[in-house]
Amino acid sequence: MKKLSFHPDDSVNAFITTIPEVSYGDGPLSGVTVAVKDNISTRGIETTCGSKILKGYIPPFDAHVVTLLKDAGAAIAGKTNMDEFGMGSSTENSAYGPTLNPLDHSRVPGGSSGGSAAAVAAGLVDCAIGSDTGGSIRCPASFCGIVGLKPTYGRVSRYGLIAYANSLEQVGPLARDVSTLSRLYSVMAGYDPRDGTSVDRPYSHSPSADIKGLRIGVPDDFFGEGVNTKVAETVRKAVETLESLGARAEPCSLPSMKYALSACYVISTSEASSNLARFDGIRFGPAIDTPKSWHDAFSEQRKAGFGKEVRRRIMLGTFSLAAGYYGRYYQKAQTARQMVRDDFDRLFKNYDVIASPTMPDIAFKIGEMKDPLQMYLSDVLTVPANLAGVPALSVPCGRVEGMPVGLQLIGRRFEDDRLIDTAYAFEQEAV
Repeated sequence: MKKLSFHPDDSVNAFITTIPEVSYGDGPLSGVTVAVKDNISTRGIETTCGSKILKGYIPPFDAHVVTLLKDAGAAIAGKTNMDEFGMGSSTENSAYGPTLNPLDHSRVPGGSSGGSAAAVAAGLVDCAIGSDTGGSIRCPASFCGIVGLKPTYGRVSRYGLIAYANSLEQVGPLARDVSTLSRLYSVMAGYDPRDGTSVDRPYSHSPSADIKGLRIGVPDDFFGEGVNTKVAETVRKAVETLESLGARAEPCSLPSMKYALSACYVISTSEASSNLARFDGIRFGPAIDTPKSWHDAFSEQRKAGFGKEVRRRIMLGTFSLAAGYYGRYYQKAQTARQMVRDDFDRLFKNYDVIASPTMPDIAFKIGEMKDPLQMYLSDVLTVPANLAGVPALSVPCGRVEGMPVGLQLIGRRFEDDRLIDTAYAFEQEAV
C-alpha cells in the first residue's frame, strides 16, 4: 500500500471531509484520486449525508463501490458536499454550507452531487462518484462542464448507499472527460449479492468514436416551455455535430413527459418518508434537552437534525402514503411511471439514443431559487430516465453566457456503452 499527500485548496467547499494522507494500491486505477459523495459509506471515515443528524457517524464498513475502487488501486481522497440526503438540485441544502461553482463562485454547482462535480471541475481530484435520483449526477455535470453518467438501474451496487428513494437512485461516475469516466465505470459496474436490485452486467468497454448509422431521436417535449432558447440552440448544434459524424437525427415525442416530474416527486418523497423514519432521534442526531414527552423529544430531535428541505419532503411523502390519499397520489404516480417506461420502449424501437438538453438553463445564482417548486422544476428534463431505469449521460456541448451547457444522451437499458461512445465521438470532434 502506497501513500499520497492530499491537501486541496478547497475554495469552493467541495469537501465535507478530506483525508490528508490517502492510501492506494496496484490496479487499473492505481494512484487515481477519487472523491466520494457523502451519502456513500466509507469505513472509518465520517459519512454525514450533508446533515447534522449524521454528524459524527463513522461507518464500520465500505459501500460495495468503494471496495471495488480500493481494490482497483484508487486513492479515496475524501467525502464531498451534497444537498442533505440528496434532496436538492443546487448543493445549497447542506448543513455544511453551499458548494460554489468552480467556474463562477456566485453560481451553484448543481446538485445533489454538487461537491463531487465541483471537486472534479476544480481539478482537486481526478474523478468522483455521486448518486442520481432525479438528475443528481447529470445536473452538476452540466452546470460544472464535466461528464456524468447515471447508469442503467441495477448495474452498479447500491449496497452502502444511504437511501433516499430506492427505486429511482443509482450510483454513478463523474470525470473531466469520457475516457476517464469509462475507466472509472469499468471498475464500478457488476453484480453484488448484497443488493437485491443488482444485475450481473459488468462493463469492460473502450470508447469508440465510430457512430456511423446511429439513430438519434430528438423529442420536442425536451425543448419546450421553460427551456432557455440559447441552451436549446446549443444542444441542437451539438446534435448537428453528431450528424456530421454519420449519425441520423429526427424529431420525435415523449407524451408522458408532462407527468414525469410530478410522478418522480410523489414516488421519491414517499420512499424518503419511509427510509428516513429510521432517524428517530434516539440513535442519531444532536443532543437536546429532554422535553416533557417522547413525542416532543422526537419532534425536537428531527427539527434540530434535519434541514427544512428534508422535513418538507418527509411531510409530502407521508401525506402521499396516508390512508385516503394513497390511490389519489402514489398509485397514480406509479401509473405515470409505467407510461414513461412504455414511451421509452416505443422510442427505442426506432432510435438508438435520445438527445436533449441536460438542464433547462445554465447554473443559476446562489440564493436565486427561493421557491422550492421552482427548484423542483429544474429537474424536468432528467427525471424521465430515473423513472424508466434507463442509462443517461451528460457531456459538455458548449457555453451560454460563459457557463457550460450539457447534452443529455439517454439509451436503452444496459446500452450504457452506446451512450459513452456517442459522448466520446462528440467530445473528440468538439476538442
